[in-house]
Amino acid sequence: MPEPILLRPDDSAAARTLPANVEAEAAFLGAVLIDNRVLEELGVPLAEGHFFEPVHARIFARVIHLLDRKAVVTPVTLKPYFEADEALKELGGTTYLARLTADGQGLLAPRALAEQIYDLALLRELVSVGRELVTRAMDTSESVAPHEQIEAAEAALYTVAEGAGTSSEAQSFGIATRVAITAIEKALNSGGHISGKTSGFNSINEKIGGLHDSDLIILAGRPGMGKTSLATNIAFNAANRLLNDRQIGIEAKASVGAATAFFSLEMSADQLATRILAEQSGISSDALRMGKISRDDFQALSFASQRLAELPLYIDDTPALTIAALRTRARRLKRRHDIGLIVVDYLQLLQGTSRASDNRVNEISEISRGLKTLAKELSVPVIALSQLSRAVESREDKRPMLSDLRESGSIEQDADMVWFVYRPDYYLREPEQPTASDPQAVHDKHNKWAEEMERIHGLAELIVAKQRHGSIGTVRLRFESRITRFSDLAEDAMAGDRYD
Repeated sequence: MPEPILLRPDDSAAARTLPANVEAEAAFLGAVLIDNRVLEELGVPLAEGHFFEPVHARIFARVIHLLDRKAVVTPVTLKPYFEADEALKELGGTTYLARLTADGQGLLAPRALAEQIYDLALLRELVSVGRELVTRAMDTSESVAPHEQIEAAEAALYTVAEGAGTSSEAQSFGIATRVAITAIEKALNSGGHISGKTSGFNSINEKIGGLHDSDLIILAGRPGMGKTSLATNIAFNAANRLLNDRQIGIEAKASVGAATAFFSLEMSADQLATRILAEQSGISSDALRMGKISRDDFQALSFASQRLAELPLYIDDTPALTIAALRTRARRLKRRHDIGLIVVDYLQLLQGTSRASDNRVNEISEISRGLKTLAKELSVPVIALSQLSRAVESREDKRPMLSDLRESGSIEQDADMVWFVYRPDYYLREPEQPTASDPQAVHDKHNKWAEEMERIHGLAELIVAKQRHGSIGTVRLRFESRITRFSDLAEDAMAGDRYD
């Protein structure tokens, strides 16, 4: 019989009580050293941090490193890397590597062993979170903030639930490079040159390459410009693309669509639903609200609602959310529905912590940082709508600029992209009738206004004022105010006129 595997002694009583199975770790490593292909068939993302025994963690890390270099890993090829390992000497030195493969029992169920190692690591992380929670809850000092502790605890539990509790350390450049290459390959295979999530607009996708994970996108404009309409359109387009891809058998990871969370602090869920129904049925939202529709319209509406019933679009219309509460709700939606896009309408209606609320600029800064942190934490794009200052109205050229962002320069600083929505026909008012007695002058002035209105009516501009990943510029779109829908300009209208 093979000599039994020795365990490194540990005098810590706390460590001995943590959930672990060192024998399972040894058996799994033995299976890997006998047949390196075992690692290709694991059902869990096992990493070195999931091993309880530090020696086992170092062995696993070295195995992964050598396999990345296309080497065959055996106890013999591992030996040079562990001859000076003091902890391994306590287990018998490099002969311990050979003993790992002595009986080969791990080959009987390597997947089950890996899953047990992974699950026990999550339990240990959960124990750690619980101890920290108890320690902080016992703190009765004046600075204690129970609600903040609850938010922090839920964030830590979310991390454990995602299986990332032991992988928060810095990653190698090689890993980051592989992630980047995967994104580039996705853009190549998409046919639409989209490396992120689709906005549903070809012209916008071509300009920005899609909505990128971990990006904070600020969508700003004056009231009446159509910010909410554009955000709703993008949310619907991303969710609808994912739904269509699922129906034709495309996996979610390969889709450029995304399940979408829409946090509406201004409009109710049924108002947003009415907008989307109007967009998809082609019926005016005013007519829908007042019931001024025919039976044929109602039938079209019924078909549209049936088609949208399975749409992976989740609306949260809770008013006066704090940034901490929004992040908590977003984590839940990520855990339950694997959302890939978040829309917040709008940023100024969020609230900061009680400490920041005495200064509005500080509060907005906290909120913008919180949204950027959320985008990175969940690895999803976050689109946050924002109001602009009235300075726009006092200029002759009403196109917004970055300096018009309201209340805080930190919004511009934290954002990866800043978009402005501008509709020139909104500001083109019919001239007042002059009191002059020359009717021809009145007629000519009205005709000039009518010609200009005909030229720009229904046109909208999406001004990309900041973009970390590419160039800035303007994308021209079509806006149908009757059904609050943006769309790409027709091909004949785009030639030489779609971008600046």
